[in-house]
Amino acid sequence: MATTSPDSAVHTSWKYNTLGDSELVVSQVCLGTMTFGKQNSEQEAHQLLDCAVDQGINFIDTAELYPVPVEAETQGRTEEFIGNWLKKRARDKLVIASKICGAGRDIRHIRGGPRVDKRNVMEGIEGILRRLQTDYIDLLQIHWPDRYVPLFGQFRYDRQMERPSVPIEEQLHYLQMLITQGKVRYVGLSNETAWGVTEFVRCARQYGLAKVVSIQNSYSLLHREFEYALAEVCSPSHTNVPLLAYSPLAGGVLTGKYCHGQIPKASRFSLFPQYMKRFHSSFALEAVEQYNKIAKKYGMTLTQLALGWCKHQPFIASTIIGATNRKQLEENIQVFDKDWINKEIEEEVNQIYMRWRDPSLYP
Repeated sequence: MATTSPDSAVHTSWKYNTLGDSELVVSQVCLGTMTFGKQNSEQEAHQLLDCAVDQGINFIDTAELYPVPVEAETQGRTEEFIGNWLKKRARDKLVIASKICGAGRDIRHIRGGPRVDKRNVMEGIEGILRRLQTDYIDLLQIHWPDRYVPLFGQFRYDRQMERPSVPIEEQLHYLQMLITQGKVRYVGLSNETAWGVTEFVRCARQYGLAKVVSIQNSYSLLHREFEYALAEVCSPSHTNVPLLAYSPLAGGVLTGKYCHGQIPKASRFSLFPQYMKRFHSSFALEAVEQYNKIAKKYGMTLTQLALGWCKHQPFIASTIIGATNRKQLEENIQVFDKDWINKEIEEEVNQIYMRWRDPSLYP
């Protein structure tokens, strides 16, 4: 089981960080896999997995829901692709993370409508292990909360949307059962709020249950909401729940390829125009133009600025990057070979942020 960094990493300047209070030591770059089975064939997926591991990545993230966009016909295919690849690899050298679905979100093709209750947790992990062809996973995350929370571009809490939910203490009991059975090593959260993290940690401490070791939330130059309350709550001084940052390039917008109204052929937004549409508002694209000016001023690409910004944040244990081809993946990985952000650049980025804030939360 992966508890130490690789003996001979390609990128000698990389950091390998411990996830919270666990024994999991993960590369500062994590391979995201949600395109496997939709934009990427199985052969392409295996090539990307090989490339990632050869470059020093020991951390792979997936989900029972994947690939996205979500369809009943393709659900679970991503894990199947990874499982066929994983059986040819040294399992104990890798940290494999997956996610079980929260409630709602119009996905009744998954167990008739998933919840984080005993039946769904038990059936969910069996499906994950079967598709991944492994006896255990290192990190099981709740993909989004069982209770109502504003998600994916929603910017305010609406009390009228509150609904009955599985108590957090109960959720932890079911997750603890998986750990006791040896099917899961550690548990984490995703798309969670400051209140949620605090309550999960409180219940774990009060009832002697598994403490969450990570939180996987969106974080990028276009979405810095994590810094408001979660950065304090998740600090090692408080709950010690580090961030796994997803969408660091805001669905590809922070590569600059969508600037000036361009939509390249075969790009994700050209194939799936509704996916992450929140990052394509005029407000968001105007902010991207401003960040691009900073990147050019300091002789870097917008991608280097965006990923370099994530590397610079002390609350991020690993940045989740995805790619649909090897060249793209290698270029993104190489950004983490050096430090791009100095005090001057940080100040200029913050000046832009003070004006535009989180434009993905606006129409």
